[in-house]
Amino acid sequence: MTASDFLKIYNSRSHSLMWFLGAGASASSGIPTAGDMIWNFKRTIYCAEQKVPIRACEDLSNPLLQRRIQEYIDSTGRFPKPNSETEYAELFLNACPDEADRRRFIDRMVSKATTSFGHLALAVLAALEKTRIIWTTNFDRNIEDAAAKIFQTTAKLTVATLDSPKLATETLIEDRWPVLVKLHGDFQSRKLKNTSDELIKQDEEMRLSLTEASKRFGLIVLGYSGRDDSIMDALESALHNGKGFPGGLFWVCRPGSPPYQRAVKLIEKAQSVGVFAHLIESPGFDEFMADVLLMEQEISPKLAQHLDSALPRVSDAEPPPREGDWPVVRLNALPIISYPTLCRRLACKIGGQKEVREAVRTSGTDILAVRRRSGVLAFGSDSDVRSTFSNYQITEWDLHPIESDRLYFDSMESSLINEAFVKALATNRSLVSCRRGNINVLAINYRDTTNRHYDPLRQVCGSLTGKIPKAGIAWAEAITIRLELRQQALWLLFEPTTWVESLPGRRVSDNEKEFHRQRSASRYNKNWNQLLAAWSALITGNNQTARIAAFNTGAGVDAVFEISGNTAFSRHRSRK
Repeated sequence: MTASDFLKIYNSRSHSLMWFLGAGASASSGIPTAGDMIWNFKRTIYCAEQKVPIRACEDLSNPLLQRRIQEYIDSTGRFPKPNSETEYAELFLNACPDEADRRRFIDRMVSKATTSFGHLALAVLAALEKTRIIWTTNFDRNIEDAAAKIFQTTAKLTVATLDSPKLATETLIEDRWPVLVKLHGDFQSRKLKNTSDELIKQDEEMRLSLTEASKRFGLIVLGYSGRDDSIMDALESALHNGKGFPGGLFWVCRPGSPPYQRAVKLIEKAQSVGVFAHLIESPGFDEFMADVLLMEQEISPKLAQHLDSALPRVSDAEPPPREGDWPVVRLNALPIISYPTLCRRLACKIGGQKEVREAVRTSGTDILAVRRRSGVLAFGSDSDVRSTFSNYQITEWDLHPIESDRLYFDSMESSLINEAFVKALATNRSLVSCRRGNINVLAINYRDTTNRHYDPLRQVCGSLTGKIPKAGIAWAEAITIRLELRQQALWLLFEPTTWVESLPGRRVSDNEKEFHRQRSASRYNKNWNQLLAAWSALITGNNQTARIAAFNTGAGVDAVFEISGNTAFSRHRSRK
């Protein structure tokens, strides 16, 4: 079922639907998901047992780092296989053996939470009496905080926890809405909490409440993978030979990330006994709740004001499905297959970025360096880096992880990576680098026009360098370039242009303007496509993929990139 199909039936079923929120529903509020925490536990175990600095393993989204950590975890033979039902519990228990430490860990994770748009939207639905019952395995107070903000009081929402399991049953029997039942993760972490017999009994009461409520209402599951046997047992029991979930069973998951197989089988089993059950794809909790609110006509200006304050302004758009066999629009973007995830870090008594740049310039060494509060970050040979900053009393010397999250914005890591790529491409393809303001430009080297790397471009453009008529100013074929992280992947964005010699104090003449206009006028559609293809071939050395390094040194931390020659396309379209 598509999200649009669900929205068509939502209004007629809203009063008969409960909500079940897993850890994924709190991801946008700053709380790690269960999957994130699993990798956190694995890193803790790996770094502690292998004596690896945790600073060198900060970017847990890096597949190479994940592979290295997972290989060690597998080699110990002490832990469940990835994605198994007990993986979370076993890793948590090993990483934090003491119960007090585990509780402090959870408290630390929860303390980072900020109420997201999705939680406010759910509270608005409760205020409109469209949402009556919410179940969650989460520890945070996002739902309670959202309800307090929308209702302007904490008295409207009844909250049942493991400390008050009977309250859940009483509230459901007496139809006192809205109610939040906090399962508090005990279904998945009983072993972690060394649950007493009394707590086990409470756990059973909460599970029974979930089962019984599912025989009266339908259920929407959001941000939950279906990892835990106890919860899945309760939901399967609630099928009740087709009499359960009278409002339907809807399991929302991210595109390309289906829930655990047991959840898929639950949907299939529900369908086989006549329950209206479906998997629904949506980019995330906030996005799904925003879609649901589109169907509400009774949102007051006051409620809308609360929602507007937390409305997600920007989110990655999902790429459209690839249908057909030919692209509509070729884009000027090449995927970076791999890029540096570590650089050198040193702490020393130097000023800010300006002083770092000056130190590199006056030393005459071949390095790249930027300044962060934690120290100077650099690429290049270790001897050159030490030599550059030797007069500034180096006190620390180690590695610094380049986290992918810091490449989404203009961070120092992003600046360092961009500079390193410009240097690597200029060095390996005999290009001349310069800057137009904040824009990096790479131009054909007019002293090396016979270079074989230029062949693809020469076939398209003919002349690659020359003099502007009547002006006598040198020009050359060039591109502007920058690296951007989008859809969790790094891309090289390049745009063909013309480099023109710049002299201090010289104004741009009319001849130069006319030269630019004439060269740009013919570069569209087919010609532009050929130009993009030629530059792509030049960048990759006419290969499908290319590996380029900024320094080609093994005596330090080099910046090495692997880039694909296949440009991105907007979408695919059928010829039929």
